[in-house]
Parts: sequence; structure tokens; C-alpha cells
Amino acid sequence: MRAVFRAPFVVGILSMGITLAGGAVMPWHATAAEPSNTVVMKNFDFSPMVLTVRAGTTVTWKNMDGEPHTVASIDGAFHSSGLDQGESFSFKFGKPGTYKYLCSIHPQMTAEIVVK
Repeated sequence: MRAVFRAPFVVGILSMGITLAGGAVMPWHATAAEPSNTVVMKNFDFSPMVLTVRAGTTVTWKNMDGEPHTVASIDGAFHSSGLDQGESFSFKFGKPGTYKYLCSIHPQMTAEIVVK
């Protein structure tokens, strides 16, 4: 004798959601992941080293190192105070352009924000 297995519930995928047996609809929303506007300072580096955002976007830098760091644009557009571990600094980019910056304590730490 051969065993026959049958699914107890019927599941269908519709454009409006997932339909379960009995007509119940569970919403299903496919959403694109929002890009992160956060730059992390860790291991004496900025990550990501290049971040592209739209004009009007606020970028936040967060220090995850045990040493203090700053965020200072080469052109003087923004400059944070010294940030200890766990502290952050934010700046809103209003105009398109490329903004190169560094840590004024550790000038080998460099990166850029590209604003479109």
C-alpha cells in the first residue's frame, strides 16, 4: 500500500497578499531595503568610505572605536567635535557635490559623501 500525503492547507500567492485556506488574506508587501545614511568609524576607518545620497539627506557618523574621532570636511562645510565611543554627529547635505572629509585627530582616515 502506498501512502498519500496531502497538504492540509492550500496557500496561493496573489498580488494583494497570501491567501490561506478559508479565504483569509495575509498582507504581503515587498519593500526595497532603505539605504543606510550612517557612516561607522571603526578600526581607524570610515565605513563606507564613499556614501552616495540625495540632496536634503542627513548623514550620521557614529564612532565605534575606543579612541576619539572627528568628522571634518576638507572644504570646511562641516566639522564635529571629538566623538568618544558610542557618540555620533549628523549633518544635512543640501547641495549636490562631492564632500571629502577626514578625522582631524587621525588624518589618515579619509572618506567622501557624494550628493546627487
